[in-house]
Amino acid sequence: MPDAMLPLTRLSARRAARFRFILSDIDDTLTEDGRLAAATYRQLERLRDSGRKVILVTGRPAGWCDLIARFWPVDAVVGENGAFYFLYDRNKRKMIRRFHRSEAERAVDTARLKKMFAKLRKEFPGIALAADQAFRISDIAVDVCEDRDALPPETVARLMARLEAMGATVKLSSIHINAWIGDFDKLGMIQQLLRGVYRLSDAQMQNTCVYLGDSPNDEPMFAHFGNSVGVANIRAFTSRMKALPRYVTKKPGGSGFAEFARLALRSTT
Repeated sequence: MPDAMLPLTRLSARRAARFRFILSDIDDTLTEDGRLAAATYRQLERLRDSGRKVILVTGRPAGWCDLIARFWPVDAVVGENGAFYFLYDRNKRKMIRRFHRSEAERAVDTARLKKMFAKLRKEFPGIALAADQAFRISDIAVDVCEDRDALPPETVARLMARLEAMGATVKLSSIHINAWIGDFDKLGMIQQLLRGVYRLSDAQMQNTCVYLGDSPNDEPMFAHFGNSVGVANIRAFTSRMKALPRYVTKKPGGSGFAEFARLALRSTT
């Protein structure tokens, strides 16, 4: 295990008590084997009921994020790797949506990305877009292992290199290759949300926020936030990552998230 990652047991309950904003990825951080367990969902609810803000930061599409922001026990969702945030104001019954790029820019981006993928399909027969592509507004997601046998690592590397050569920003998650136009990422949009909505200074973010993730597309968050936790399955990616979380759980996925949640909740009881 890399020296940068300490066992979660090294995080004291006293320090965890300072985390007022719980920021978390979804796939393979909250889920295991593609499923969200009721026990993990309950931990999200308990964290929010404790007075903390729970914000999900994901590569999943806008259509999913709208539902999550409305129905899950969360305060906001950053989606498509930083393309937007959605926050549902329950008092006004209004969804607040903020996008990194304008609607006109997104239309141009989408046409460009479709052309990129059309070229890729000729070069890499058998690749396919993710099943959730129809619900995306800012990126394309190439299925790596969600609904298919896993693509070989060398194929994944070549696909990412080709997309970058064509001018896309490219990130690898635990299940998809995501590609988009522009310089946004998870970190930039979460900072916009925390500053604009919750009025946090950079210093307050460092003192009160913790981020949980599991894969290379979480690197900007791991690099920025001094308080970060990787669930155990992140070990499969550490050899290709430059920025690692401060702590790592014993268990993978949602079980690892629950491990962290119990520690954080213990600090408030």
